[in-house]
Amino acid sequence: MKLPRSFYEQSTLDVARQLLGKYLVRKHHDGTTVGRIVETEAYVGPEDRACHASRGRTARTKIMFGPGGYAYVYLVYGFHNMLNIVTEAVDFPAAVLIRAVEPVGGVEIMKVRRQTEHLRNLASGPGKLCQAFAIDRKLNGDDLCGKVLYLEDRGEPVSQVVTTPRIGVDYAGPWKDKPWRFLIKDNEFVSKP
Repeated sequence: MKLPRSFYEQSTLDVARQLLGKYLVRKHHDGTTVGRIVETEAYVGPEDRACHASRGRTARTKIMFGPGGYAYVYLVYGFHNMLNIVTEAVDFPAAVLIRAVEPVGGVEIMKVRRQTEHLRNLASGPGKLCQAFAIDRKLNGDDLCGKVLYLEDRGEPVSQVVTTPRIGVDYAGPWKDKPWRFLIKDNEFVSKP
């Protein structure tokens, strides 16, 4: 079942935790790729110094100020795309970064895009994931209730969730220590810290 808009309108921390075990689906002319989400990070509002919205509304961040259930895709280091899911209500900028998925469908397509045969190396990090799924800034603002990029609930519960501080946000002062990274315990497809 495709996740409804109301799912994304919840608290960002709830969405980040509940996304674990859900499925990311990307329709593309090359074929469909599917992955089970195993790691996320929450970025919560303008006070969170690790959140892009802490710098205010800009051309880059304006999608975060819109309704929940849209893709926020941006480029880091001039090379890696990052997929975020906009959450909560209009004018409260928040999002969940999809950090890693376990590849389950379209694996051969992912191998070609990532130029590797190693299953664990296909989508075990946010940049790898976007390359494997052909997600780039053209999908920024894409409606996740649409037909190109969306998330599904296949009724698979997640029993053990681990929380840790987020990765790569040392610049955020005390916000760097918030335990807002969520991952499935002992899953081999999570990114390396």
